[in-house]
Amino acid sequence: MKKYLIVVNPEKDINLNITNRARDYIISRGGSCRIVDGFDFCSETCITRELTGDAECILVLGGDGTLLKVAGEIEDIDIPLYGINLGTVGFLTEGEVSGLNTILDRLLSDDFSIEERMMIKGVVKKTDGTEYRKRSLNDIVISRAGFSRLIGLNVSVGGSLLDAYEADGVVVATPTGSTGYNLSAGGPIVSPTASLMVITPVSPHSLTSKSIVLSGDEKISIEIGKKRKTQDTEAIVSFDGGNDVELSAGDVVNIYRSNRITKLIKANDVNFYEILRNKLGGSQK
Repeated sequence: MKKYLIVVNPEKDINLNITNRARDYIISRGGSCRIVDGFDFCSETCITRELTGDAECILVLGGDGTLLKVAGEIEDIDIPLYGINLGTVGFLTEGEVSGLNTILDRLLSDDFSIEERMMIKGVVKKTDGTEYRKRSLNDIVISRAGFSRLIGLNVSVGGSLLDAYEADGVVVATPTGSTGYNLSAGGPIVSPTASLMVITPVSPHSLTSKSIVLSGDEKISIEIGKKRKTQDTEAIVSFDGGNDVELSAGDVVNIYRSNRITKLIKANDVNFYEILRNKLGGSQK
């Protein structure tokens, strides 16, 4: 690949030293490169080919959050992403600044593989008839609003009631998102290239509520119950940690597999299980 678009989080690379270094190296090796501010880029209603130009690869410089925003906003563009970690944990942004030139050499010489990651889509149906739709690479999370305590969540799968939770919220995660909020809430870690969804209640008021692993072809429906007599907004739904939508009693969030995938470039020889052990403090040989 010779043509690149760098999307940078300016809060992670304040003076753009790393970004400019990457651009200069790409150009010195016969490639072309354009730089855009990640906040401006992801503020577009959707990211189209007009915005990405003739780029063959989008280099995302930031943390996992920046990469998730880019992945969620891309609309009908078949461009793979590669993340260079300027954040903390970095499960998705596999590249490290210390190995920047080596990474770029592999990309420029087509020495890499591509992983296809499942995405999910959420359709929010409000009682007033309005709808909101959004895709996520990591997860869709419904959580309590404001100072409300427990919220009521009637969760159905394939039209059948799975459970009626009283909880702080619920996480519906993709395999990619299993190492995110799902993990913090006690959910399982699954292989990122699997085709499935995980439902994990957050602090449920129950001794028996556990995570449920579902086929990627299932359809999940979550209805918000009424718990607050003096508060209209019962909960908030967020997509990959952003794009929050307020939810009231009777509102429904339908979640299912998206017809789009995210293509992530793998340009080093460290596999997911090694990353998992290193990032989460597993034992070392």
